[in-house]
Amino acid sequence: MDYAIVDYRISEEEKCNLKKLGCEVLVCPPSKLLYDAICGHPDVLLHIIDNENLMVHKDMNVKFVKLLKKLGFNVSFSENNLNSLYPYDIILNAVNLSNLFIHNIKYTDSELLKKVSNKKLINVKQGYTKCSTAIVSEKAIMTSDKNIAKTLFKENIDVLLLPPGDILLPGLDYGFIGGCCGLLDYKLLAFYGDLNYYTYGKKVLEFLKKHSIEPVFLRKEKLIDRGSLFIARSNL
Repeated sequence: MDYAIVDYRISEEEKCNLKKLGCEVLVCPPSKLLYDAICGHPDVLLHIIDNENLMVHKDMNVKFVKLLKKLGFNVSFSENNLNSLYPYDIILNAVNLSNLFIHNIKYTDSELLKKVSNKKLINVKQGYTKCSTAIVSEKAIMTSDKNIAKTLFKENIDVLLLPPGDILLPGLDYGFIGGCCGLLDYKLLAFYGDLNYYTYGKKVLEFLKKHSIEPVFLRKEKLIDRGSLFIARSNL
């Protein structure tokens, strides 16, 4: 079963469209330790290590943890607490590919680093690494961060570097491309919003076509950063 882990502020339209795509929707409980703009963002509150293994921040809602376990997931906890002050809010906000782990390693939670010790660790300056990075495939990403783009290009990753801006994030000036989408499977990339309302949508559509990825628009409005849309798969 595929579970879409989403921000609690997801709209009913987005939720219904995810269900139509075969996903069970799991609403991630917000953290009072974070500021409002990102307090419910899954890419800040947890990390998908692999299909059935998840790491949540150590103060995660107990009922939500019990639900994850009931659904068949192995749940581990961060060593550190989240905090609204940077860099204590980025401890789990890393990009995790099959062979690469990309983050500002200095601030990665120590327990998460143990879980990915078999991968090549790639250090970048951007602490909000996952927020800033949309995974298109194991060999392709989109980002507005020049350092991430330059670093991953050296790892033979195809990178679409986008200008910042034109993505909604209530409470802040703008959001990030990684926070407004997520892969549903190897060929479908779902967006919180519609690329036809995005200034750089044509570039994104061309890049997705290049990599044989089909975009899915969960609402017919501007892109909004709700934290990365995570898909977790259970065998139960």
